[in-house]
Amino acid sequence: MNKQISLNKNALVRWLEKAPKDFTKEDIIRYIVENNIEMVNFMYPAGDGRLKTLNFIINNLEYLETILSLGERVDGSSLFPFVSASSSDLYVLPRFSTAFLDPFAEVPTVTMLCSFFDKDGSPLDSSPEYTLRKACDDFHRVTGLHFQAMGELEYYVIAPDDSKYPAVDQKGYHESGPFAKFNDFRTLCMQLIAQTGGQIKYGHSEVGNFTLDDTIYEQNEIEFLPVPARDAADQLMIAKWVIRNLAYRKGLDVTFAPKITTGKAGSGLHVHMRIVDGEGRNMMLDVNKRLSETARKAIAGLMVLAPAITAFGNTNPTSYFRLVPHQEAPTNVCWGDRNRSVLVRVPLGWTTDRDMCAELNPGTEATVGIDATNKQTVEIRSADGSADIYQLIAGLAVACRYGFEIENAMEVAEKTYVDVNIHSAENADRVKSLAQLPVNCAASADALESLRQIFEKDGVFSPGMIDGIIAKLRSYDQAEADAAKLDDQLMHSLVRRYFHCG
Repeated sequence: MNKQISLNKNALVRWLEKAPKDFTKEDIIRYIVENNIEMVNFMYPAGDGRLKTLNFIINNLEYLETILSLGERVDGSSLFPFVSASSSDLYVLPRFSTAFLDPFAEVPTVTMLCSFFDKDGSPLDSSPEYTLRKACDDFHRVTGLHFQAMGELEYYVIAPDDSKYPAVDQKGYHESGPFAKFNDFRTLCMQLIAQTGGQIKYGHSEVGNFTLDDTIYEQNEIEFLPVPARDAADQLMIAKWVIRNLAYRKGLDVTFAPKITTGKAGSGLHVHMRIVDGEGRNMMLDVNKRLSETARKAIAGLMVLAPAITAFGNTNPTSYFRLVPHQEAPTNVCWGDRNRSVLVRVPLGWTTDRDMCAELNPGTEATVGIDATNKQTVEIRSADGSADIYQLIAGLAVACRYGFEIENAMEVAEKTYVDVNIHSAENADRVKSLAQLPVNCAASADALESLRQIFEKDGVFSPGMIDGIIAKLRSYDQAEADAAKLDDQLMHSLVRRYFHCG
C-alpha cells in the first residue's frame, strides 16, 4: 500500500486500497456488504448553496445495486428556483469517488455526493455542479491545461463567555489556547473533514475575536490543498456540513456569514487557483521561478471579469458590509505580489534556492525530491461564505480561460498590477485609476448582465442560471441594505436574517 493511501483518513480509501477517483460501484457494494453498513445517504447541492440529504435503508443486495446504478428521483422544483413544478422530476445519481463513512450517523452509513440528470438522462444543464464540470472542460479545451483550486474556509464560533484568558480584540491571528478558545473544536472538524475525503492544508485561529453581550465570537480558518476544481468544490461543501454538524453536537453556533458587526473582521472565502499540465506540473512559474505568462493571462481574465464574479461569490446584502474600503477585504480591481490590499494576490512562493530546512537544522540531509515551486498559486480575495461554491469556482475557471482568449491579456495584467498598499492616502491617485468592485447586490447583477455572454459562451453557464442569479440579486430591498450601512440596529437585523447563508 503506498503512503498516500495508507495515511489517507477516509476509511474507504484505506480498506479498498484505492484512490477515490478509482472507486467503482462494485467497490462500494463490497465495502458495504463486508463492513456491515446498514444505510446509504445521497447528498446533493441545491439552489440555496447547501447540501440536501436522501436516506436509504439497505433492504437487500438487489436494492443496493438498483439505487447505486439508477439513483433516485427528486422534486427539482423544491431544490432549484429555475425548475418548474409542472415538470419537476429530476434524477440524482451518486458519484462513487465522493464516498465516505458518515462520521455523524448513529447507524453505519456510507454517504456520497450526487449529480442531477433531467428526464432524458442528460446532465441537468443549470445544475451548479455540472456548470463547474463544463467550465473545467472548457478551460482544458481552450488551454490544453487543467484548472485546480483550493479554498480558505473562514467562520466564527460562538459561545457564552467564561471571562477566562480573554483574547485581545481583533488580534486572534494564529493564537494558541487558552487565549483561543476553540482550537480543539477546529482540530476535531479537521479530523472529520479529512475522514470525508477533504485534503486539508492546515487550520488556525483568525484575526476576528470579540465579546458582545457576554458571548464570545472567535474566528477560525481551515485551508485546503489544491486539487481538481470540482473536487475542491465538493470538499468545501462537505466541510461546511461537517463544521455545522459538529458545532450543533457540541452546543456551539457557527456562522460563515460575511460580516457580523461593524468594526470587526468579516469572513471571506478566499480561493487559490493553480494551472497544471497533463503531468501535474505547476505552470504558474516560468523556468526562472517568476510568475509565468500562463499565470498572467489567467490573472488578466480575472481582472476583466472580477465585477461579475461578485454575483457568484457575494450573494446577499451582508456581503457588501464586508467589501468596504480600507479593510483587508478588497474593493479595487487589481493584483500584486504578497499584497493583502489587492483583489488577486500572488502569495509568497518557495522560489529561493536556499535550503532553509537544512540550514536551520544542522545534521539534516539536504532537501531533495520536493518541487517547492509546485506550491505556487494565485488567490482571489473577494468571495465570502454566501457564495454558491460550484458557481463561484466555475466563474473563476471561465475568467482564467478568458485570459487566454483576449489579445491584450499581458497589457491588462500590467495595467492592473500594484506594488503599494492601496489603502494608504499617498496612493489615492493610483486607486482612482483602478476599476471598483460592485458596492451592492444590484450592482453585481448589473455587472453580470453586462458580461453574461462570456460566461454563457460554449454553453458553460446556462442562460436560465444567469437569469436566476440576476433575479435573486435584484430581489433584495436595496434601500434597506443601504440604510443598514449607516444604522447598526438595522445592520444586525440583516445579519441575523442571513446568518446561516451558504
